[in-house]
Amino acid sequence: MSTRTSISKSTGSFSDQIERLKGALSAADALVIGAGAGLSTSAGFLYEGERFQKYFSDFAAKYGFRDMYSGGFYPFDTREEFWAYWSRYIMINRYMDAPKPVYGDLLALARDKDYFVITTNVDHCFQKAGFEKERLFYTQGDYGLFQCGEPCRQETFDNETAVRAMWERQRDMRVPGELLPVCPHCGKPMVMNLRADDKFVEDEGWRRAAERYGRFLRSHAGARTLFLELGVGYNTPGIIKYPFWRMTDRNPNAVYACVNFGEAACPDRIADRSICLNGDIGEVLSLLRA
Repeated sequence: MSTRTSISKSTGSFSDQIERLKGALSAADALVIGAGAGLSTSAGFLYEGERFQKYFSDFAAKYGFRDMYSGGFYPFDTREEFWAYWSRYIMINRYMDAPKPVYGDLLALARDKDYFVITTNVDHCFQKAGFEKERLFYTQGDYGLFQCGEPCRQETFDNETAVRAMWERQRDMRVPGELLPVCPHCGKPMVMNLRADDKFVEDEGWRRAAERYGRFLRSHAGARTLFLELGVGYNTPGIIKYPFWRMTDRNPNAVYACVNFGEAACPDRIADRSICLNGDIGEVLSLLRA
């Protein structure tokens, strides 16, 4: 299906769309969940406002940052300051629980289905909520992993101990020099395992997850499948959104559902087998469970 195809937005009342989605979920033999940043936003992982000020008021005062994303792209003069910022960033968005039970509500709906999750989120919320690790594919990395910045090899490293130490021991917006993470193989500086350029490491765990996702899709080709897209925008639509449209188009037994605040839409070509809900994902999940 061409990504330039004509697009339709939500039609019908909100309550009617909820009932249609309940029916599609009940009838599905397979559930494929595609999750973007909007899902974690609904769960309370906000990157601006009160939450930003609580943890980054000193950086905001010094540099004028208005949200966490802005600070994440700032070229800090020293690695000590860089890791002071990023250890806080990782700590609150990876090792602290989401404020709202949105991921738990989603698991309650998916648990008894044959499901698989593909997500561009890197905050590990699915696994923390209890989703099976073998049914998850984190395409863009994980805040909880380091990789060599070179990289000298396709390997990642758990970072919780290092991040907690930087979180606890930083002073005056700097971490002690001895805490700066370096590659255990070549001694070069470590970076986060986040897809930003061609240096992103796709380690063995990443490759196995990609293979499991591919097998899941192939094994359910032609089955009654619900492609449930949650909070996916247009920054990287080629990972989840466009493939979901194409797979729904190719499988006459498939249903595409999109829940996105203000951006719920589908191609006209699959509109008769699509459910588009403009609203808060957490609210929608609560209504589906009712």
